[in-house]
Amino acid sequence: MGGKYFVTRNGSSIIAFHVGEKLDNYSFHVVASHSDYPTFKIKENAEIEVRGKYTQINTEGYGGMICSTWFDRPLSVAGRALVKEGNALVSKLVNVDKDLLMIPSVAIHMNRSVNDGFAYNKQIDMVPLFGGTETKKGDFKKVIADSLNVDVKDIYGSDLYLYSRVEPSIWGANDEFISSPHLDDMQCGFASLKAFKEGYNEQNVNVLACFDNEEVGSLTRQGAAGTFMLDVLKRIHLSLGKDEEDYYRAIASSFMLSADNAHAVHPNHPEKFDAENYTKMNGGVVIKYNANQKYTTDAFSRTIFESLCKKVNVPVQHYANRSDVAGGSTLGNLSNAHVSLHCVDVGLAQLAMHSSYETGGSKDLAYLYEALKYGQILLFFRLLLDIERKKWHNIL
Repeated sequence: MGGKYFVTRNGSSIIAFHVGEKLDNYSFHVVASHSDYPTFKIKENAEIEVRGKYTQINTEGYGGMICSTWFDRPLSVAGRALVKEGNALVSKLVNVDKDLLMIPSVAIHMNRSVNDGFAYNKQIDMVPLFGGTETKKGDFKKVIADSLNVDVKDIYGSDLYLYSRVEPSIWGANDEFISSPHLDDMQCGFASLKAFKEGYNEQNVNVLACFDNEEVGSLTRQGAAGTFMLDVLKRIHLSLGKDEEDYYRAIASSFMLSADNAHAVHPNHPEKFDAENYTKMNGGVVIKYNANQKYTTDAFSRTIFESLCKKVNVPVQHYANRSDVAGGSTLGNLSNAHVSLHCVDVGLAQLAMHSSYETGGSKDLAYLYEALKYGQILLFFRLLLDIERKKWHNIL
């Protein structure tokens, strides 16, 4: 037994696992995050000519972005392409590493009501500008081909998206804030990966899952609502030579942390948050709650995770939406539809979620990393069985 492995699905979701060497009575310790973020996907027939003066790139929205934050900033294109190499088709990553596109605002002289509230039309207002009068039909495909060092005719298909080229920054009176594109959910993904690489226990199978398509509902083969997690955990179990009863026992004593960022109380709009269950940046790891099970946290899983954080001196915060405001959902409850694990929803507090440039606390990443790393090392979640037998004194 033992070893480190990973498997991908669709080239956009990954599950890595570290198998312990003493698995007589093992369990899975899972941390799940997501890799995608709200952006714009480039349509198949991408180039749009405008009055012989401009070339635009035809896009459609992916996920629920704040449209206004995408204007007037350098953008480029990344994703993947299927390329012919000899007699084979090969998937290659695309990143056009230059300031390539921009979505220009309409001048206020032509839209006097823009600051009074404006409904952006994604087919009209959110189309990026690519080139001027010297741009020819097919130039966009050539840019993609050149970035891959292949001929245009050898590209058979692609999944391409816009991304912001604005550089991250650390700022504030005491450097207490960090701003960057897609902190949601790369903060949790990074902390999870770092903890996974450094945390280990010989009696567990530690699992790192990073799913695609969370921002559009996860209902894909590579999403958390698909069978990816179920398939991998079962295949791990079978490769260990265990029987079906052993699998159900392992699942019953397993634990998952669904790690996805949370909302920090907004300095301009504190009224949009619950009177007591709100969070602040640099206040520690957030535990998230929802009565309608948009989040999986219950008294049991909250106690497990908060007790772990206390053992490693990591501060914890508690978040719930105002009762008259509908909140989002995340990975935990969707994944549990296929693999029923004890689960807690956690994250890091941030501002401007789903903006093209989000803001978080510069201290919080280290808090989440410490909690996740020592959760894997200490066999802490094994106390689940004791708690179910009402041996609460073992964790307090």
